Amino acid sequence: MRRCRNCLLPAQVPGADLDASDVCAFCRGYRPVQDADRAALRERWRADLEAAIRAARGTGPYDALVCVSGGKDSIYLLHRLKVEYGLNVLAFTTDVNIPPVAWSSITRTVTKLGVDHLVYRPADEFYRRLFRFLLENQEERGAVYSVSYVYAPLFEGDALAVATDRKIPLVFAGYSPGQPDPERMEYEFSRKLICETDWTPPGLRQSKAFSESDLARFWNASRYPAGTRFPRYLAPFHAWNYDQDQIMRQVFELGLVARRAHASPVHSNYPINWLLMYSDLRHFGYNPYAPEFAALIRTGKAKRTYWRMMAPLVDLMIRRKLLLGSNISKQMRWLGLQDSDLRVTMPRGAYDPVSS
Repeated sequence: MRRCRNCLLPAQVPGADLDASDVCAFCRGYRPVQDADRAALRERWRADLEAAIRAARGTGPYDALVCVSGGKDSIYLLHRLKVEYGLNVLAFTTDVNIPPVAWSSITRTVTKLGVDHLVYRPADEFYRRLFRFLLENQEERGAVYSVSYVYAPLFEGDALAVATDRKIPLVFAGYSPGQPDPERMEYEFSRKLICETDWTPPGLRQSKAFSESDLARFWNASRYPAGTRFPRYLAPFHAWNYDQDQIMRQVFELGLVARRAHASPVHSNYPINWLLMYSDLRHFGYNPYAPEFAALIRTGKAKRTYWRMMAPLVDLMIRRKLLLGSNISKQMRWLGLQDSDLRVTMPRGAYDPVSS
């Protein structure tokens, strides 16, 4: 596979347009001044974050709820808020499709930090139906987009509901820069999105495949009484300087993960994600996460040497369903799917997340 020699972006990615020197269009158009502009924006977000933390101290049973999935970013975020900021935090996990490696890291971290940890374990049956439906009816951007942007609003809504019910003023998520889709969130979910919007994906409602009780799992502020105070939902890594390699190193050195390899997103990945990547590789010819990591490499937030080795290895494991790629076969058995069931049938935007 041809890749950009600077950022490792595969040639198959729309808009990559590798030139004769194997440099992609995004690298050719990249200007350091863009980083300066982003730095100024991050500084405004950082000032807001510091003010929000000061205002939240002592106003509720907890200062903040921290979403913890077991990946490097979420456990490091929990550590930083607890140790560096001294916040009284509630760790929160929606237990759906979390791998053993991630659970090990979650347990080590909450034990080491001595924080309360609330785990919501929803019934497996709904998620099995949901994942199967979305994989059989993907929108044109593929499996990762279709599933992630329906699944993420579910666990984001879980966190908002817990924080609202417990009167916790802040929800923090370990999203790295570029996550989620910038059109939906950069640093903070808007107040309109939290306080006025029904998060139910229109494509699910229109499919008639899900009951009203199924759809009621999505966040909808109108279900709460008038005057309810809703928390802010913030992504601190959008405001702080972000260095993927430094965080991977620190979570190991701090003892938040058992092995250095457990700090890698490759090892802590949701099992379902291997199946999503497999489907997209089959349909589009490149790993759907490649553009995200290429952007981190391009802007100096991830190490090129690490991903130069790891990206082809991950793709090989996926295509051959070997090692961590064996999760593909396991997830297909869980969902009762065959390769032929992984279909793109829906128009672009069918599952678009709600926006502000």
